Amino acid sequence: MKRRQSWVGMVLLLIASLLLAACGATAESPGGTGDAAASTAGATGDTAASDVPPPGSAAPAAPATGENAVTIRYALWDANQLPAYQECAAAFSKKNPNIAVEIQQLGWDDYWSNIQTGMVGGTAPDVFTNHLAKYPEFANKEQLVDIQPLLERDGVDTEQYIGDLAELWSREGKRYGLPKDWDTVSLAYNKDMLDKAGADVASLQDLTWNPQDGGTFQQLIAQLTIDANGKNGLDPAFDKNNVVQYGFIPQGSGAPFGQEQWSWLAASTGFNYIDQPWGTNLHFEDPRIAQAIQWYADLHLKHGFAPPYADYETLGGDAIFQAGKGALTTAGSWKIGDHTSKAQFPVGFAPLPAGPEGRKSMFNGLADSITIGSQHQNEAWEWVKFLASPECKEIVGTHGVVFPAIQSGVDKALAAYKEKGVDVSSFTEIALDPEATFLFPISDNASQISAILDPTLDSIMLGDAQAADALQQADQEIDALFQ
Repeated sequence: MKRRQSWVGMVLLLIASLLLAACGATAESPGGTGDAAASTAGATGDTAASDVPPPGSAAPAAPATGENAVTIRYALWDANQLPAYQECAAAFSKKNPNIAVEIQQLGWDDYWSNIQTGMVGGTAPDVFTNHLAKYPEFANKEQLVDIQPLLERDGVDTEQYIGDLAELWSREGKRYGLPKDWDTVSLAYNKDMLDKAGADVASLQDLTWNPQDGGTFQQLIAQLTIDANGKNGLDPAFDKNNVVQYGFIPQGSGAPFGQEQWSWLAASTGFNYIDQPWGTNLHFEDPRIAQAIQWYADLHLKHGFAPPYADYETLGGDAIFQAGKGALTTAGSWKIGDHTSKAQFPVGFAPLPAGPEGRKSMFNGLADSITIGSQHQNEAWEWVKFLASPECKEIVGTHGVVFPAIQSGVDKALAAYKEKGVDVSSFTEIALDPEATFLFPISDNASQISAILDPTLDSIMLGDAQAADALQQADQEIDALFQ
């Protein structure tokens, strides 16, 4: 895979969008009056919170008509994307009146257990939103349709998708999905808290971080952490056991790869998860990732600058941040609308701090896949092809949901954010820099890797183990999976 060459293409594609974004309002005046809440790993949409259906709901499809009328089922995990994809389904069925699309939404954990049991029991949806951490296992079990022959037959141009997004879903000549969107990570901040602490929002552009003392990023976190006596974390009299405002709200342990949580910290030290996509040697023995994760855990364990792990793991980092309990958190681009609509204070977005090797963000993308058990694979392919088309991407873009995988959809999304007064440049500008992004690590044995790292990271975050020791042991177990 010639990643650097394809990134040049991405730069050219996105340059016009950044010109558009540069004309938008600043993050000091966030809008988003119509956005709804996002699920823990989903994206945000352009619908009022009261209109978001409960998890597990199915959006009824308009009945198919004509000869050979069929209904296909499509699954996604984020309720806030549902309105956009209902609109896509309506447009699709208008062109294909014999095919109705019923959309089912489940929360992240229930979603994947439902997909997995459905694969075995024959009840899986025809098409589902797939994730890079999940699809290798489905593909190895031959539970996904190889769409490469269909793509070649119908002349679908994979060059229309930004960067390497299309190739992430291809292996050994087979292809298991077409791209939906892409995402990066930024800081989200409570502007009221920054103002009250005398912290200039503009200074967030130049934050630095290192695993030894946390750099200016940790200094800012300390400044924004307040105890019950009004002392901040820079004051020698600060009481870390009696905090009323935290400087930073973590987003959980992040097992297995910490995309939104700590991947950017580890990568900014020069750490690399894996040598190449589908590699068999993951580098969790590297002391640099241990240092990054230990720093992340010590924000609470050592300093008291973050809430206890049990709090944000149970309640969710987003809920704590949006409740006004902390000044800073990390946010994937799929959460832009969630934060700006749910928080009762001005929310802005700023670049991630630069580490010893610069500023880094994981670059990830979802795709839509067809299950091998579908009884309507031809109709499912027509739906997947439409989902991956400029028409649907532009519909999704107008909802201000995510950054779609086609440039015209990105332009629509940026226009939607601009109209809401939300500055999203911290997400788009880092995507333009090929030295600042790294791909989601794709490998076999993903579920086993997660099963190893989940309790390992829990033990570190709870203070029951040191990262250096726990990750060494985990790395040995992971290596054994590939032997």
